[in-house]
Amino acid sequence: MPETTVTAAKARTTKAKPAPMLIGWRERIALPELGISMVQAKIDTGARTSALHATRVRRFEKDGAEWVRFHIPHASGLKARDVEAPLVDQRQIKNTSGLGEDRLVIETLLILGDRRWHIEVSLADRTTMAMPIILGRTAIRKRGILVDAGKSFLAGKPVPADSAT
Repeated sequence: MPETTVTAAKARTTKAKPAPMLIGWRERIALPELGISMVQAKIDTGARTSALHATRVRRFEKDGAEWVRFHIPHASGLKARDVEAPLVDQRQIKNTSGLGEDRLVIETLLILGDRRWHIEVSLADRTTMAMPIILGRTAIRKRGILVDAGKSFLAGKPVPADSAT
């Protein structure tokens, strides 16, 4: 009998996991720290690292830390802009052809539906790609997200921080 009581008490104090978020193979996202209020992204579970279309990528030093300055060209509804962000890493990342290339990596806030978290994004020339950003598996791993490869835009529009509850 005491064992049942302990189990019942433990069950009452254990938080229930929220239901997984179901997303499609493409979604509308926001990257507000980069000035992007909404852009269409491809969810690419075959890619480890996320990649953002960027040109004129240059490293520089600011307040003793390494930063990167880059241009986000006008594409897929984005307004062209120059952006600066702290440099997180430089690493070898395989491109769509499977060839390794050195890429600079930044961290930025992602908004997907009503959820938000920071992700790492490599800066790459995606001129020939249909979408200016891909979200790789590390961006969505351990976030309670399932991908339905046959559907699109299941998460809804990104909810701005001032609208979130």
